[in-house]
Amino acid sequence: MPVEVTWWGHATATVRDSDVTVLTDPLFARRLAHLRRRRGALPPPAAAVADVTLVSHLHADHLHLPSLARLGAGSRLVVPAGAGAAVPGLRRVAAARRLRVTEVAPGDEVRVGEVLIRAVPAAHDGRRLPYGRRRAPALGYVVHGEATTYFAGDTGLFDDMAAVVGPCDVALLPVGGWGPYLGHGHLDARRAAQALAQLGARSAVPVHYGTYWPIGMDAVRPHEFHSPGDDFVRHAGELAPDAAVHLLGHGDAALLEAAR
Repeated sequence: MPVEVTWWGHATATVRDSDVTVLTDPLFARRLAHLRRRRGALPPPAAAVADVTLVSHLHADHLHLPSLARLGAGSRLVVPAGAGAAVPGLRRVAAARRLRVTEVAPGDEVRVGEVLIRAVPAAHDGRRLPYGRRRAPALGYVVHGEATTYFAGDTGLFDDMAAVVGPCDVALLPVGGWGPYLGHGHLDARRAAQALAQLGARSAVPVHYGTYWPIGMDAVRPHEFHSPGDDFVRHAGELAPDAAVHLLGHGDAALLEAAR
């Protein structure tokens, strides 16, 4: 059975494997602080329906409390270890929605139905900026089902990425950001292609680009908003020519085959 990946924009995606629906970093807002959604309709209510929701790190565009409040009552939520202490509002949302919250660190595993989810490290700042110094690890997740799917969250390249992720069929890789300049701990299109080459994944879906942009900055380096997906396709063709890149529009889905 193939894995189905739907990209809703930014780092929000749905992965369906082995009759289990996995939602990543839900962000269902038209506006977040100084950011506005410039491309793609807001995800429909059905996007918030999942067997398990994964949060990669504490930044507000990844751990977004109003979006978590849209999850179904009693939903399973996996977050980095220490998230409840670092983000008090998370406890309130979890209590109100009766979310079953599991905090994980790199190496921890969570089983949901026929799917095993393993937390892996990410090279990214884990603080809940700008509210304080309390940290939780920034994570990626590897979803093992009929296929093996790596959701990188937000990360820079790191030396043992392929070793900690292990063999994977599908890689959901960030290729841009929400502003004209990428800081430390991010992948741009070329570095994401380098990561894909290291991972050896059969298929890749670029995410984390072309959705949110700072208000009033439409004319500042607009190519950083519009071009990362196409740039990733080009760089992947050079650096990881055996991988199939699926360039999805907002709300589009792809069926991806696992290795046999």
